This record gives sequence, C-alpha cells and structure tokens, in this order.
Amino acid sequence: MANIERGLTLVEGGLVLVDAGEAPARADVLIRDGEIVEVGSGLAIGEGVARISAADRIIIPGLVNSHTHSQGNLAKSHGDRWTLELLLNSGAWMSGNRTTEDKYLSATIGAAEMIRRGCTACYDLLAEIPHVTVDGLVAVGQAYEDAGMRAVVAPMLSDITFYRAVAGLIDAMDGADADRARGIRPLQPAQIIEICQQALVRWPFDTTKVRLDLAPTIPLLCSDEFLKACRELADEHGVGIHTHMAESRVWANLGKMKYGSSLTRHFDDFKLLGPRFTAAHAVWMSDDDLKLMGDRGASVAHNPLSNMRLGSGLADVPSMRRHGVNVGLGTDSCNCSDSLSMFESMRIAAYTSRVIGYRVADWLRSEDVLRMATEGSAKALGWGDKLGRIRAGYKADLVFLNKRDVAFVPLHHFATQLVSAADSTAVASVMVNGRTVYDAGKFLTFDYDALVTRAEKAAERLWLANKDNREWALSMERLVDGVCSGIAPPAGSAHQGQA
Repeated sequence: MANIERGLTLVEGGLVLVDAGEAPARADVLIRDGEIVEVGSGLAIGEGVARISAADRIIIPGLVNSHTHSQGNLAKSHGDRWTLELLLNSGAWMSGNRTTEDKYLSATIGAAEMIRRGCTACYDLLAEIPHVTVDGLVAVGQAYEDAGMRAVVAPMLSDITFYRAVAGLIDAMDGADADRARGIRPLQPAQIIEICQQALVRWPFDTTKVRLDLAPTIPLLCSDEFLKACRELADEHGVGIHTHMAESRVWANLGKMKYGSSLTRHFDDFKLLGPRFTAAHAVWMSDDDLKLMGDRGASVAHNPLSNMRLGSGLADVPSMRRHGVNVGLGTDSCNCSDSLSMFESMRIAAYTSRVIGYRVADWLRSEDVLRMATEGSAKALGWGDKLGRIRAGYKADLVFLNKRDVAFVPLHHFATQLVSAADSTAVASVMVNGRTVYDAGKFLTFDYDALVTRAEKAAERLWLANKDNREWALSMERLVDGVCSGIAPPAGSAHQGQA
C-alpha cells in the first residue's frame, strides 16, 4: 500500500463499514489532506489522483482506546494476583526512576501495539513518578506524533498519597514503614497546577492529532482544593477531565466514609461532571450515579479486561446506556490487562454484559460493542464529530482488514464475526489522518527492531534501579491487602456493580 500523506487519495474497491449495524458494502473512499471527502461508488474524480486498492479488504473506522497508561508499557505484566490497591502499592517501583527518554520509549511501545492491533487513537493517562513534568508530557506527545497515532495525553495528578488516602493503612504499619509512608510527599496543588499550566501553554503539537487533558487520578487522592483547581484550569483551556471513578469497592466505600456521598456526587459538587468529563471503570456506581452522569452528558471508559484482571467487579454497562451515559471502550494498562488489544476488549465487553443478571434483550449486541470501541470512545476523547465513522467530514483513520482472514470465511454477520471471531491478526493495514502507518506486517513510521532493543535495555536498567522500592512494596502487600479487605471484602462471583 502506498504511503500517501497529503493531497487527494482514492481508496477503491473495498467493503466499507459505514454503520456498525449494517453489513460492509462495496464503496470507494475519497480522502483529501487527511479527511474523508466522499464515500460511495463511481466517484467522479480527475486525473492524477493517488489510488490505493482495497480489493479483498474490509475497511472499518480506526478503533479508539478510551483509557490506557503509557507508563505501563515498560512495566508489562509485572504483577499477577494483584488487586487495584496492590497495583497502586507497587506504582513507585514500576514507574520510578524513568528518564524523559524512557517515557518516550514506553509510549512508543504502546503506540506500536495499538497500531498493530487496529487502534488509531487513545486516551493516555500518563503517570510520572515522583510528579508530572512538562518535559515528560511533551516526550509522550512526541512519541505519538512520531508513531503517527492520534492521542489525548492526560497527566495523572494527585496531592494525597495512596498510603494516606486508605484509612488506617499507615496506622497499621510498624514504625519504620509508617515513617517511610509518611515521608512520601506529593507536590502542593499550586505547584501541580503551575506545571500543567506551563504544559498547556507550551504544548507544541497540532491538537487535532495530539492533545493535552487533565486527569485528577482517583478522587480520594485529590483534596477538594485540588479538584477545584483542576476544574478551573480545564475550563480556562477548554480541555477534558478524566478520572478513575469507583473502580473498586474499596474506593467507593472510602468515598462514602470521607464525603458522606458517592464519588460521583462529590465530583458533581465541584462541577466536574459534563460533556468533557470521562469516568474510567465506574464499576461501583449506583443507578442514581449513572443517572447523574447521563444528565450531565458525561462519558464512561469501560475497561472489562482490567476490571476482571484486578478482581474489581463487573461494570453495569447496560444500565449506563439506559441512563444515557456515553460509553467508550478501553484496554487499561499493560500491568493490569495486560494487552492493548481493542479486539479483546470488545469481546470481553460483549460477554460480560451477559453474566450480570439481565435478560437476553438487555445484553450488548456486537454492533453496540463496536460502536463503543469507535464512536463512543471518540466522543470520550472529545473527537466525537471527527473520529469513529467512515463518512464525509471525518478524519481518514481507517483499518483495513483481510477479508480472506479465516474469521470472515464465510462472511455472514460482520459485527458479530469481528467481535466474537476475529483478532488483530486480521489487520492488514492501518491509516491515520490519511497516512499509512502500518502495512503488511511492517511499521512505516519507526524502526520496530530498534524499539525492541531499546525496550529490553531500558527494562533491565529500570529493574535494577527500582530494587529498593520494589522490595519495600512487596513487603507491604499482605498488610495492604488486609487493610483494604477490611474496608471492602472481595467481590463474589455474581455482579457486584451497585455500590
């Protein structure tokens, strides 16, 4: 496939998925400067137009990952039997001692995996240890730009540590461990906001391709003063807010203990809920919470793989949809899912909706899940009018599937076969903004072999550099698990998503 970045390009002869609920139909796609101009058959075009043959291809909108963490890519699969709280306990060693180059490298690894698996845009909640930096944010933005992938980068922000946020945790430690936990000091709210302000003002990228948002990471890790400051900064710059809302029952219960209300209601008290707000996970939200989210026009980033991987519970997506909440689909991080495959997320999202106690009529259909992975996620990223569809005026972010892949032979019901039978091996080519970034097993924007070598060297160095933090975190695991189990006993096998 030709690598055409600018000018007029005709993608011809493919089966084009215009609507998730319909069968792909034979059509041509005309592209100018990264945007779809027209979709149809027998398009009238002049001479000299670049042509791309899509014979034996099914063309779908690029999949959009509504929630991931680029720092996790260099810490892939470090933990096995971890709850969310045990993962947070290990954050300092998994993501600590990173250079700016490491942050760039980690984001590039994730971009490679997502592109290879048919994902053209993501919402990246970047965690930097010990705190957010302008250079780190720009490095991650640069990684996505260099890879040719669209992204929203949102720094994970907090002014309260995990150990202070979990009631009774430091009190349960012995003297030396308690002193160490108390000695972990985040920046003050004003300092964090100033760094983010600088990053927003100095952001060097085209914001239609790589944008900066804000991610006050977990409500309990953010003081009221800080939440207010985040909302004011987001309003000033017109950017989005993304948080981890009621991901596990531990945090839902801690919220009620601290605020006397749900986490959702507390965020709404600070006017954070709205069309530019995304709540990741939302496993332990009540119907009242979901109604409030729907009334405010907010989004949920549904992450079924990590919800099960960490034992957090099963999110009630059918109820979210009934209450008018926009639902996008995400993969979460490489140390809690651990794949960045939107194919896997789609399949698990479809299937988990069938085991939470509803009638068949309430189960998510394959086309519902496909819309979540495209249109729903695009809306959560703030690009709902430009991504997630193949139609005039939308960006030419396209995935070319091999029609001869065994998952589509014979082809009966495309959406069901895409969600239930296909995987990323069906991806033949990927185009972002009209530019081919992956084709026939090769990345066209960076040297993948060099990336592998750099990643292996960085991982070896970081493992040694984080030895002390790793040993301390592992020594705290039994205590952390015990205290958190007291706050919220582990969920049972049935649906537990109502707080």
